[in-house]
Amino acid sequence: MIPTRLGLARSFTVLGVSKCAPSTQATLKPSQLHSLQASSRLLSLGIVGHAKHREASGKKLLSEKKLKRHFVDHRRVLVRGGNGGSGMSCFHSEPRKEFGGPDGGDGGDGGHIILRVDQQVKSLSSVLSQYQGFNGENGGSKNCFGRGGATLYIQVPVGTLVKEGGEIVADLSHPGDEYIAALGGAGGKGNRFFLANDNRAPVTCTPGQPGQERVLYLELKTMAHAGMVGFPNAGKSSLLRAISNAKPAVASYPFTTLNPHVGIVHYEGHQQIAVADIPGIIRGAHQNKGLGLSFLRHIERCRFFLFVVDLSLPEPWTQVDDLKYELEKYDKGLSERSHVIIANKIDLPKARAHLSQLQAHLGQKEVIALSALTGENLEQLLLHLKVLHDAHVDAEREQGCQPLRW
Repeated sequence: MIPTRLGLARSFTVLGVSKCAPSTQATLKPSQLHSLQASSRLLSLGIVGHAKHREASGKKLLSEKKLKRHFVDHRRVLVRGGNGGSGMSCFHSEPRKEFGGPDGGDGGDGGHIILRVDQQVKSLSSVLSQYQGFNGENGGSKNCFGRGGATLYIQVPVGTLVKEGGEIVADLSHPGDEYIAALGGAGGKGNRFFLANDNRAPVTCTPGQPGQERVLYLELKTMAHAGMVGFPNAGKSSLLRAISNAKPAVASYPFTTLNPHVGIVHYEGHQQIAVADIPGIIRGAHQNKGLGLSFLRHIERCRFFLFVVDLSLPEPWTQVDDLKYELEKYDKGLSERSHVIIANKIDLPKARAHLSQLQAHLGQKEVIALSALTGENLEQLLLHLKVLHDAHVDAEREQGCQPLRW
């Protein structure tokens, strides 16, 4: 009787020969080759079934898998700083030295928990629901102090707001920004600390203090150069796929994106422009209708806007007016930022007739008519996007600010 593990190992060897050494198969007879291929297929099916069975037994929770897969823009985090180590109570012991005195050392301080901005992190999906800091070590004899707990850093993306009880306590909007989320507890005192002229043999020592415990709410406001704003099914996701390497879901039937996506548009000279696809806004979004305020906050930090209009719908200029109204109601002055109007779906029959009407109602404002599906006139959009970005960079430098870089 051959053990199962040994049998699998030998079967894998046969498979390796059949795939990597065609000369070996050439020496086999047709009947032998047919039986070998049949056994390989049966073995592969058995291995796949065995792998599925093993994976099902250790399957992760659905919510945990979603956190790894999707864009996460808000998290509730429980943070506890490390506890301080306790002080030591002991006395010096040495031959022929009767009164050595107290020599108990202090305990080490607990480690802090610090939020740190990392440009490589683009979502809060890697942030866990709770963190525990490292504890300090207890004090020792011979006046040895305990080692302090190491600092625990939590990497967060640029544009993270830290709230506690509805109040904003930190705004991490620049690379390298840090915020102490929880302080570590102080270490306890050993009996050496309590030595005094009136108390030559103290036995008192104090325990370490517990670390600070807080419940923080992390909220991400997407930091991107351009924000694509439009109603559902205006073609924002298709347009983002056409100009960048981002892969938001698109389909031939109407639906709306539920998670914001950021795509990077590359230009010569290694220049990169980040474009955010903000999920579709509906009328009344400033009153938290639909997805509402959950995604309006992502628009707030975009430097300029791309208003995407569905040109196939009647009276497309009303879409521009409604979008500006929603932005203005959410944050006064937001609709006045630099923007360009993109008339999408020019490839549809009725869209050509609506283009002249849209330009007539908007007056002197430039309208870029294109098709995200066929790629028609995408070059004009890319050139205009570069002009808006360069104007923003010049304005930031004049004010002494560092422009956002990706």
